[in-house]
Amino acid sequence: MSKDFAHQIVATLEKNGVKRIYGIVGDSLNPVSDAVAESSIEWIHVRNEEAAAFAAGAESLVTGDLAVCAASCGPGNTHLIQGLYDSHRNGAKVLAIASHIPSQEIGSKFFQETHPEQIFAECSGYCEMVNSPEQGARILHHAIQSTMAGKGVSVFVLPGDIASQEAADVPLLESTIARGNNKRVFPDPAEAARLVQAINDAKTVTLFCGVGTAGAREEVLALAEKIKSPIGHSFGGKMHIQHDNPFDVGMNGLLGYGACYEASHKADLLILLGTDFPYNAWLPTKNVAQVDIKAENIGRRTQVQYPVVGDVKSVIENILPHVEEKKDRSFLDSMLKEHAKLLNYVIENFGHNEKATPIHPEYAAQLIDELADDNALFTVDTGMCNVWAARYITPNGKKDELASFRHGTMANALPQAIGAQAADRDRQVITFSGDGGMAMLLGELITVKEHNLPVKMMVFNNSTLGMVKLEMMVAGLKEFGTSHEGVKFADIAQAAGITSFRVEKPQDLKKTLKQALDHDGPVLVDIVTDPNALSLPPNFDWAMIKGFTESAVKTVLDGGIGNMVTLARSNLRNIKGAASIEF
Repeated sequence: MSKDFAHQIVATLEKNGVKRIYGIVGDSLNPVSDAVAESSIEWIHVRNEEAAAFAAGAESLVTGDLAVCAASCGPGNTHLIQGLYDSHRNGAKVLAIASHIPSQEIGSKFFQETHPEQIFAECSGYCEMVNSPEQGARILHHAIQSTMAGKGVSVFVLPGDIASQEAADVPLLESTIARGNNKRVFPDPAEAARLVQAINDAKTVTLFCGVGTAGAREEVLALAEKIKSPIGHSFGGKMHIQHDNPFDVGMNGLLGYGACYEASHKADLLILLGTDFPYNAWLPTKNVAQVDIKAENIGRRTQVQYPVVGDVKSVIENILPHVEEKKDRSFLDSMLKEHAKLLNYVIENFGHNEKATPIHPEYAAQLIDELADDNALFTVDTGMCNVWAARYITPNGKKDELASFRHGTMANALPQAIGAQAADRDRQVITFSGDGGMAMLLGELITVKEHNLPVKMMVFNNSTLGMVKLEMMVAGLKEFGTSHEGVKFADIAQAAGITSFRVEKPQDLKKTLKQALDHDGPVLVDIVTDPNALSLPPNFDWAMIKGFTESAVKTVLDGGIGNMVTLARSNLRNIKGAASIEF
């Protein structure tokens, strides 16, 4: 038997395959960290507990296994929250050990006292506090089982004094945890039959795919082939469905490109496959079917006439034999033609621009993708980096990407890279870091260096919060509070002992990127990019045009006509490539 409860906890984690714990040591956590020091588990010392939670989430998403983060009481707990929100919403299998003040002091307004069960309630699927080693052992089992079953993050609240008490003999800890990977949920026959009838009745159909199509790629392509359907995707669905896809028409939404929006709105029937795409303004409001393993997702974003609860693979396998083959592919061909035309504007125009100064971020993104390993894993900051990754990372069935797909927080790329790289040191891990995101968790450069994690950090340094700037313009506001003095991130990385480069001229970029990606160890490339490069979607509506116009007028009246001219020059070809203007 373990000598105390903390050692029993760590032994249980070892039994369940945990290889490392991310966190910062602290007094209430001392019994646990002491037990870790005597175990086979590696302690990854981060500089902010927020990064610990991000890293654990990334490790879990990459491996499919249980990952663990830990924090001391009070402020240590509250620092975890941002990363746990992201991990929870991304569906990561994370156990957070949230140590707590001495049990006899709870409720006394003690130093650093918080109420963990309350503060973690919204960013976890299971959160309970330990009141004895015997009860705590059962809680630990439940917490691990809950997150491994796909219920989201589990939080194990552990008062430090209880962690030091003698362990209890609890047979439940010897149970084998059910992992529940590759769950299959077969459709209700009546729902499936209605979907089949809707497909057969529709002259044209478009499929829109999200992360729920993971593992169902061949089935989706088979359905598209049979009904001559264009296939669009969300950012989360990109890596699962885009590569080697003869039906691909791009991505929808503000990050989007190509003919996905048009194909979605012009089809007689749009089928949402495994996506909880949140932007209802980009979705049609009639003749929509939705297939999702989570019934609560269906009809949440737009009106759905044909709901089917089930995993995408099982549903398509069920309906495909009953779907009538369509012979007319004129709609598909017209959307593919439109997609190719729009790609020439939105993707190609900037992707090969080796002369533009400041460097176009599109050019940088395309070069990074071109030079990366075939199985590289990208971690992508929220903001403009999302756009460059969505448009320029080329899926091939082996590459992968992590992002804050649902929580949408800044500063996720670097700590997610820490977790992904710690889980697999032989795989190339590349960040698409915005300067805003990098600045938020800059201390994690020390973590990268200390643990010699060979992360390739690409900083898109435009000295502005680009996505916020764009949102202000769309809303008709004058830019405010988005720009800052230039920061030399390469110098900061160098001071932390990390090999670094700063690139200001486009003609130097390719050579520098090759050198960085070939470097045996951590490296940071500080790429000075055009702050006026915007992510314009492939379609505009009147509200967007009105907003841009109002923003331009306010800028000019404030003496900023030169800024508007520069902005126009930076994006002229992109604007020219807008698919449609809806009045």
